[in-house]
Amino acid sequence: MIIKGLSRIGVFFLYLISLLPFWILYTISDVLYVILYRIIGYRRGVVRENLANSFPEKTTIERQIIEKKYYRYLCDLIVETIKTLSISRKEVMRRMLPATIHTNQLVADIFAQGKSILGVAGHYGNWEFAALSCSMMTEEERIVVYKPLANQVFDQLFNKSRSKFGAETVAMKDILRKLVRIKDKRSFTVLLSDQTPVQESVQYFTNFLNQPTAIFLGVEKLAKTLNSAVVFCDIKCIERGYYTYNFIPLTLDPKNTAEYEITNMHVAHLEKTIREIPQYWLWSHKRWKFKPRNA
Repeated sequence: MIIKGLSRIGVFFLYLISLLPFWILYTISDVLYVILYRIIGYRRGVVRENLANSFPEKTTIERQIIEKKYYRYLCDLIVETIKTLSISRKEVMRRMLPATIHTNQLVADIFAQGKSILGVAGHYGNWEFAALSCSMMTEEERIVVYKPLANQVFDQLFNKSRSKFGAETVAMKDILRKLVRIKDKRSFTVLLSDQTPVQESVQYFTNFLNQPTAIFLGVEKLAKTLNSAVVFCDIKCIERGYYTYNFIPLTLDPKNTAEYEITNMHVAHLEKTIREIPQYWLWSHKRWKFKPRNA
């Protein structure tokens, strides 16, 4: 009860912070950068190891530049995520823009073929803004797949935020059941594909950022089971607080793809995005907790 009470107080203060204008939030971010990076050194060892293993061809100085840029962006991402608690539709549409005038047409064209869509993204750029934007682009069923937080109060808070513009949030373990239940309806489902699977459930390793990486096969299994089109959600940061998104079609006919083909495609697209501008990926995540047993 004490933890729940303290959590509710924390939720109240987070909501108050979310009401602040962006320029104040980014001032807070600048201070937070000094605290997290300069003073505490939050997961600095994890970030350095991840960067060293991912970019062995870069010099130490080049990796240090990426490291500093990453921590600056991480602090921006923290305050932007808090902002989602009270952000308006208009503000999301102003800050998460389609890459071209034809970007959203792909979604409409796939729906016109009677197919549902699996939108695959990574922890790159502001995926929370992107999920809110996707929930506004169509009136069809919109689903955001999430990994539940240990703290139920905060879990409910962020799920309420993610669903404010019409999307339904569904836990990762329940998504197949949900999509089978609505298989006769067209739906747009957004998933983050670069989380680390539980070691006991790992079925596939692929090469990602220069190292063997355990990958969820959920996207591929869902696509083949439901015959859904798969698109990669490519997010770019164009300036502080402003992003573009684009949908790259991976397959419209998943049942005719080879085993692991869909998985390798979305992993390759994410790696390409990260290599182009690396600081916007979640480098402080312990992504490589374990290796193949025969490695």
